Parts: sequence; structure tokens; C-alpha cells
Amino acid sequence: MSKEGPSPNAGVMVQQVLPFALLRGKAMVEKPQDLFIPPDALEVILEMFEGPLDLLLYLIRKQKFDILDLPIAPITTQYMTYVDLMKDIKLELAAEYLVMASILAEIKSRLLLPKQAVEEDEGDPRAELVRKLQEYEVIKNAAQNIDQLPRIDRDSFIAKVELAENFIPEVANTQVDLAELVAALQGVIKRTQAFEHHHIQKESLSTRERMAKIMATLKEAKNNQSYCDFSDLFTIKEGKQGVVVTFLAMLELIKESLITCIQTQVYGEIRVSLPKS
Repeated sequence: MSKEGPSPNAGVMVQQVLPFALLRGKAMVEKPQDLFIPPDALEVILEMFEGPLDLLLYLIRKQKFDILDLPIAPITTQYMTYVDLMKDIKLELAAEYLVMASILAEIKSRLLLPKQAVEEDEGDPRAELVRKLQEYEVIKNAAQNIDQLPRIDRDSFIAKVELAENFIPEVANTQVDLAELVAALQGVIKRTQAFEHHHIQKESLSTRERMAKIMATLKEAKNNQSYCDFSDLFTIKEGKQGVVVTFLAMLELIKESLITCIQTQVYGEIRVSLPKS
């Protein structure tokens, strides 16, 4: 009986070929021979610079040149190098870049011209370009500062939640303590200041009569609604004395459990009602 030796590939890990694409659910491990890619299928857009002034400002800051004493020769050389690079990689070059190239060439030629014996009062040919660069830099910095401000729908989003059609709000009736009653009384007293006068007359107000009046008002209100607002039980024209008498009458009624004070929401209007039978 013959024995075969071990296989030469035994124990050797083989890397499987990974598919580079899936076409209609089928893995493609090799590029089709009839695949045609148009030369203009890939378009690269360079968005580093927003215009010729942006490019010039970048070159000036990169070389640490003084913008007020702009060296035209090296700036023009670097600018034309960038323009030639754009042409070599066949990127779409805006016409304004070419216009700026011609302006730089004109300024450079004017600076290279020999000085005449009688100089004309012409001024620095770089002045207009420097002015435009300074204005552009101010606007660019302002735009960057504005872009850093928080913006709705970019940094924050407004929550839009709608209640369900079958939603029924639950009103929580909470008991009112004495401190909240006193705070509500202060608001009523402030309203009486407009009716203050200096006529002295005999006061005919009675706490018991006012208690009966409050009970009658609540019984009349019970036919329409089950409560009456705290401030509606006061008669502002009676002045501060009338407000105090009404408040004391309400305290007596609360003490005798003849009326109830409730609040439907925090710091909301206090409502006075008859106790539920």
C-alpha cells in the first residue's frame, strides 16, 4: 500500500479575492473588458479659493508680505504658477482669474518701466489693488465671524410636536395656602390705589354681610360655571377698606369650610368655588 506525501499547499492561508462591486446582486471580482468610462465622467471642483482676491490674499499671508508694500513680482509669479496648474489639471478656470492675471502683469510692467526725467503725478499703480485686498479681507473676516454664530436648522433645530387628536388635558386642582392668598390680595390692593380719596365718612361695611354676598355670588356663578375668579369677588371702588373686609370674609368662609380656593396651574389665577357636595 503506497503512502502519498503531504500536499505542498497544506497549512498555507490563501487570501480570497474580494469583489470590488456588486452588479444586480452579483459580485464582480474582475473589471469587465467592455467597460467604457467617459473622459469627462469625473469633474473636480476646487473650492479652496472663492475668487482671485481670495487667492492673492492667501499668497500674501502665506509669504508674510506687507499688504501696504506689496511686492508685485513674486506675487505675480506665484499667482501665474497657480493659474498654470489649474490649466494643467484641466479644471474649469473662471474668467475673473485671468482678468486678475492681466491686472498683475500690467502693474508689474508699469513698475519695471524706467523712470522718466520728468515724472508725472501718477501715483502708485498698486494702490487700487491694495485697496481692494483690504476691503475684501474685512468682508471675509466678517463673513467668517457671522458663520460661527449659532444658526437655526444648522446648529439647533426647532422641535415640532403635535398633540394627538384624542389628547385630553388633565387639570390638576391644587389647594391654595394662606401665603398665596395674601400675594393675590396685594395685587388687588394695588388696583385700589387709583380710587383712593380723602373723604372721611362712616364705614358701613360688615364682615358678615360680605360673607353672605360672597356666598350669593358663588351660588349665582354655579349655574354658569363651578367657580369664580378671586379678583372678581372684590369691588375696587370700595377702596382699601372694602378689599380688606372682603378678604376677611373669605378667610372666615374658608375657616368654616363654606368655600374652597384652588389653582389649576402654578402661579395661575386663584379660583374660589363652593365645596363639592
